[in-house]
Amino acid sequence: MSPTPEVVDAAAIFPPANEEWHKHAEKRFASPFTGQNFGRIDVDPMMLSHAALISGYTINDFYTNPELGAQCVGNASEMYDLIPMTHWYFSLPWVAELGANVEFRSLLPPVVKEKSIADLEGVDKLEVPDLKEMENGFTGKLMIRAQDHIQKHTPKKFVPMTYTSDLTGGGAQLCGIAEFIMWSMTDREAVEKLISKYTETAINGAELMANRYGMAMISTGSVLANNDIFSDQDVKDLSVKYLKTFVNKALRKGAGPQLLYHLCGNHETDYKLFNDVPFSPFTIFHAGYMGRDVFPSDVLAKEFGNRATIMGSVDTKIMILPNPKRVYDQAKMQIIGGRDSKCGYILGTACELPPDALPANVHALVQAAKDYGTYGTW
Repeated sequence: MSPTPEVVDAAAIFPPANEEWHKHAEKRFASPFTGQNFGRIDVDPMMLSHAALISGYTINDFYTNPELGAQCVGNASEMYDLIPMTHWYFSLPWVAELGANVEFRSLLPPVVKEKSIADLEGVDKLEVPDLKEMENGFTGKLMIRAQDHIQKHTPKKFVPMTYTSDLTGGGAQLCGIAEFIMWSMTDREAVEKLISKYTETAINGAELMANRYGMAMISTGSVLANNDIFSDQDVKDLSVKYLKTFVNKALRKGAGPQLLYHLCGNHETDYKLFNDVPFSPFTIFHAGYMGRDVFPSDVLAKEFGNRATIMGSVDTKIMILPNPKRVYDQAKMQIIGGRDSKCGYILGTACELPPDALPANVHALVQAAKDYGTYGTW
């Protein structure tokens, strides 16, 4: 396991939050969940290490110093006029707790350097860690550092969160993506057992965060299980089934009630299967792509808009290109397609905002939201 550097005094680096901005942004974000149209639709480009880069730090700084990473995200959100809460996401949650060796990289997000499972027998030997082991584990310590810092230094931006981006992909990281896909065709029972153990670990992670901070937002989704790799039936068996288990049990452990489902990658036909996952009155549902194109907001609204606030996508690939007008035009199209959705609309990007995204492109997202998503002007 790569050593974690010393804690940076992140609170001393940035100016205090603007309270007037935060009050306004807080009312704006609450609009879809309260039925009150305030200001404009919100913009959440799923920002991670981009916030560190535009603040003069590195991708490595973001992940190895969660206090600094969280502070960068909060400051960048205010600077761009985005969502009012601060989130810090770790790219490989809970795999270290199940024996994988996670290595930090200077110019990239962390990677699994050594898998915890070398063969099928290793799946049976895998043990789900208990709450104490989770709290003292690699991921647990990083998440606690980030949440403690936000709670202490920017409490108005603090929303407790439990984060497991992908149950299927998390299990796959333990044995390797290629092996996992091969085993899914030849040894399905072992693959399902692997996902099940990772899911139980994620449930313990949710309970840990809920016990420590109170009701915690559940952020999850389906990344590896998408139509570029798996059939609809496979997505149902290897993702939807475990999402149901994870969210239901996490809710009963005290996490939630806000839910964020992020379907990353191509969900051209499998998206309808996700009607079977649990929904709460505070659910946000997001899908990245339909084939090679961004997932249309109008389709998202038709399928999920009666049950959730939908989050439309702008293609992450164009966020690194020097053409803000292209970003603006696509954002306009997506906003118009989804802004009348019954339970509200948020504008986002198809996946994580690229670390090297151009600030002018982020501003283009916000400008489109002002021009075509201001309540009372359409």
